[in-house]
Amino acid sequence: MPPKPTDVSTYMQTLDHPLKAEIEQLREILKSADERLSERIKWNAPSYHLDEVDIVTFGPLLRKKDEILLVFHHPKVVEVSSPLLEGQFKDRRLITFHNQADIDANAEELQRIVREMLVLIN
Repeated sequence: MPPKPTDVSTYMQTLDHPLKAEIEQLREILKSADERLSERIKWNAPSYHLDEVDIVTFGPLLRKKDEILLVFHHPKVVEVSSPLLEGQFKDRRLITFHNQADIDANAEELQRIVREMLVLIN
């Protein structure tokens, strides 16, 4: 078994997923939300953090081939109001994208959520 990639670029080069282009676009949307965000592989998927404080991670990308799951797992996410955020968990919320149209329609709101999260955490 080959070693697991430790950086996101290598991970993406080896990823076999029908929504790979959409995943790349979501990466860019997340990274451009705030220049302080850093990207790494955590929980076997691209993950975004601020000073080692985890904010959002792609759900297991091989879980389903017809959707992309983002998991906002910082407990402060429950203070963020958005129609994109799903679930009533005590410490996390989810966003699911199914196609390019979903991403295009919700890119600005996704960035707003990330920015609000960073304000709440700091």
